Amino acid sequence: MSTTSTVRLDITGMTCAACATRVERALSRTPGVQKATVNLALERADIAVAPDGPDRALLAEAVRGAGYEVRAPAADTEDEARPWIETATLAAAILLTLPLVLNMVAMTLGLPWHLSPTTELILATPVQFWAGARFYRGAWASLRHRTPGMDVLVALGTSAAWGYSAVQVALHGDAMMGHLYFEAAAVVITLVLLGKRLEARAKRGAGAALRALMALRPETARVLTADGPVERPVADLAPGDRILVRPGERFPVDARVEAGESEVDESLVTGESLPVAKRPGDTVAAGALNGTGALTLEATAVGEDSTIARIVRLVEAAQSGKAPIQKAVDRISAVFVPIVLVLAVLTFAGWLVAGGSLDQALGAAVAVLVIACPCAMGLATPAAIVTGTGAAARAGILIRDIETIERAPRIDTVVFDKTGTLTEGRPAVTEVIGGDADALLALAAAVQAGSEHPLARAVEAEAARRGLAVPAASGVAARPGRGVVGTVDGKSVAIGNAALMQEAGAVLPEALAQAIGAHEAEGRTAMLVAIGGEVRGAIAVADLLKPGAAEAVARLAASGIGVRMLSGDARAVADSVAGQVGITAVDAPVRPEEKAGTVARLRAGGARVAMVGDGINDAPALAEADLGIAMGGGADVALEAAAITLMRPDPRLVADALAISRATWNKVRQNLFWAFAYNVIGLPLAALGLLNPAIAGAAMALSSISVVANALLLRRWRPRA
Repeated sequence: MSTTSTVRLDITGMTCAACATRVERALSRTPGVQKATVNLALERADIAVAPDGPDRALLAEAVRGAGYEVRAPAADTEDEARPWIETATLAAAILLTLPLVLNMVAMTLGLPWHLSPTTELILATPVQFWAGARFYRGAWASLRHRTPGMDVLVALGTSAAWGYSAVQVALHGDAMMGHLYFEAAAVVITLVLLGKRLEARAKRGAGAALRALMALRPETARVLTADGPVERPVADLAPGDRILVRPGERFPVDARVEAGESEVDESLVTGESLPVAKRPGDTVAAGALNGTGALTLEATAVGEDSTIARIVRLVEAAQSGKAPIQKAVDRISAVFVPIVLVLAVLTFAGWLVAGGSLDQALGAAVAVLVIACPCAMGLATPAAIVTGTGAAARAGILIRDIETIERAPRIDTVVFDKTGTLTEGRPAVTEVIGGDADALLALAAAVQAGSEHPLARAVEAEAARRGLAVPAASGVAARPGRGVVGTVDGKSVAIGNAALMQEAGAVLPEALAQAIGAHEAEGRTAMLVAIGGEVRGAIAVADLLKPGAAEAVARLAASGIGVRMLSGDARAVADSVAGQVGITAVDAPVRPEEKAGTVARLRAGGARVAMVGDGINDAPALAEADLGIAMGGGADVALEAAAITLMRPDPRLVADALAISRATWNKVRQNLFWAFAYNVIGLPLAALGLLNPAIAGAAMALSSISVVANALLLRRWRPRA
């Protein structure tokens, strides 16, 4: 079966949404390309290519044909010089423009000092044609492809101002007494260059979280071989390789601890702020930082299958897509520049028809050209999305796509699957009832040693936690559906339910029966322990609540979101857990195949549902919900079906995931409002002659900077969990 592959290109030279649209169109028209998406904020194109489609070189040629350049993956070092060149060009433009601005201020204040027209021409010309050369190149490329963008507006507006002034100087020399626009042309170019420089730095900041994730992966690993430790490239590792990681080093792959103990800093992978203790049998993720102990590991997932690689893929996918609202903005941007060009011509003609002077007509037309800002509209959505998804990933919240950010703020109902989301998903001993607790526990652990039954493992874990010496058992035999029996130190031991006790002829004392009844009323399971045919006590076991489960429910309720719980357990058990966390709406018992139907009924009733789960049987319900949220540590199929993945199993992250999605979507709306407001307010003011070209150019530069700066405020977001 044929499958598509994705090619990623880093593109330089794009300045506005029209540029991104032009590149997208050029790539989409290339034979063999199934879909092309260009992200202006990331300056990146993601191209889905058919199996027999074009290679990277052909796609790069299509981009160059559209008037832009493709940066090779190995060209990062070479491109490090680019910011210095741009900074030097900007500095020269500022030095040349400053005397022109001072001259304008002096003339406005009526001061006697001013520059001669010839001096103004000498200062303004290098700014126009050297510092502003990028605008001419961009304008020519966009006009060749019939998709004019911001460069056309800047080049045309400043050329008109400079050209008019140059003609006046050529005709009249230093005797010229009318108004010259050299300072306007130079100020516009300098401010736009400054805006682009600040914008580029801001865009790099927006993608900082993703670059930090990618930088977590070490290049080499210390592999244990028969000849001792050997340094090997991480790309050459395979599952099963034994690896030594020393204190202070990052883990090169996902692995299981074979030997050693340490505390591991997983903050940049899962968002967990505190170090996590690791012992033999525990798992570690690639990119996490080892603490004070050396660990011997067995690799379980390497390369593109590692946790960090999956995180990077999810974040990149979310940042590369386009929300429906962005597609609408792109359609507006495609016709925006032609409309502005027509408006500038009408403004020029209107002033002349109304009896205005040539100076007034030219000044108003130039102001219209340079205040128009398609760039801010193009950056409004992607800048917020890139920053928001990066902030979420840093907190251990992975957002699959842009549609998720658009849907999440509308959620009004959150449905938790009980097991593994609100509870730990594994039984644990809560209390040993009657007699010598440690002695009872040791005998029960002896009979159940080696069993894979969850209740048996809970008893063994509690005995180990208490440091008990567990004796050897003999004659151990399982009694399916009832429990297990055996002999320890010559005594018969039975552990199980009432049916097993009855079978063994053991009588349950009334006081013990009442104590057990109280535990079972609270949703716990009581395992009876009989020694020598006499019931001596019981071990209460329960699926414990996760820390923060009650707080998670309270935070959701406080934000006006309804909370429900699904459970396959008996109603009494489900009600007990729900009561402890503050949930009043409970669906139980619900079979795995009925979970999706329950979610569908809620949606049919008008609710916008987020489903939180972690198991294989949760996957259909996660897919059915308006928003699927998979808890970290869950099954891969659940993670694949979810729109949001929580990298650590903390239910409080559910509220945080909705909060960062809401904050990101609010930034998108704010940015779009300001981007359109600049143009809706600025264009009429410029056309009416209320803004001179220099101020109009400053407003245009500020519009892009303010949109990106507003998006960057999301970097300050922190999860309450």
